[in-house]
Amino acid sequence: MGKHTVTHLALSGGIGGAKLSLGLEHVIQSPKLMIAGNTGDDFRHMGLYISPDLDTLMYTLSGRSDPERGWGLAKETWSFMETIKEMGGETWFQLGDRDLATHVERTNRLNQDEKLSAITSLFCKKYGIKAQIIPATDDPLQTLVETEGGLVSFQNYFVREQCKPKIVSLQFNGSETAKPCSDLEQVLSSSNLESVIICPSNPFLSIDPILSVKGIKEGLKQNRAKVIAVSPIVGGDAVKGPTAKNLRDLGYPVSALAVAKYYSSFINGFILDKRDEHDASLIESLGIKVFLEDTIMTDLKSKIRLAKRVLDFSKSL
Repeated sequence: MGKHTVTHLALSGGIGGAKLSLGLEHVIQSPKLMIAGNTGDDFRHMGLYISPDLDTLMYTLSGRSDPERGWGLAKETWSFMETIKEMGGETWFQLGDRDLATHVERTNRLNQDEKLSAITSLFCKKYGIKAQIIPATDDPLQTLVETEGGLVSFQNYFVREQCKPKIVSLQFNGSETAKPCSDLEQVLSSSNLESVIICPSNPFLSIDPILSVKGIKEGLKQNRAKVIAVSPIVGGDAVKGPTAKNLRDLGYPVSALAVAKYYSSFINGFILDKRDEHDASLIESLGIKVFLEDTIMTDLKSKIRLAKRVLDFSKSL
């Protein structure tokens, strides 16, 4: 099945995006679903190339992820990190023993000039994932966080500093020359594309790096597919992660309305949690159709239910 038969495209970061992506995969159940993952978080650590968001997507959709942490593999062991600690090495970024295999194999293949998209496709095949998970770009892209204390790399901000420093601005290094990976480029120009789903990922740290890649935002605007965003804000707070803090840091109110406004130049519809119904008319006044739904995904059933609602809503637009 070729790339031109993709009918649904999701843009996703890690944990929150992976939850909805899993629901979408259960509903669509075929390579007609493509999930473009954020690679702004990717970095080299201990000589290994690590793609946290792509890994979270792959582990979640293959049923291998740790349900407690939401990232990494289930039944993980930590002998490698324990030994590194004994040797006085860096332990701020945790690498599980099983997870290491992914990073070693990916790094090995990248060193042999294989593309990140081809490696990700291969891993998905090995994991029995029907959907096509791809990096938004095969080119280098690096999210840098400008904090009050200076410029830091994404993982230093996110993991080492645990998102504590105040964000002043974000930079996406490489975005001016990065191109969408060829499979994504084909899909964005395809007349078969019916819907684009912006997952409930962090708008600034997960979705913006994808949209910063030349041609992606333009492709969304030019394609006739309906673009739907699912609110990452529920009841005036983030479901998980630093989205609420990032909105405040960057001078936005912590509301679903603020996120809808932020996306307003390229979305047609917005899935709003029922707890934020008071924002509905203000979002609709922006020319964006609103669908009210319970957006909290606690189990597989709720992930599938939300995915069905998203797809039904896109058909109705």
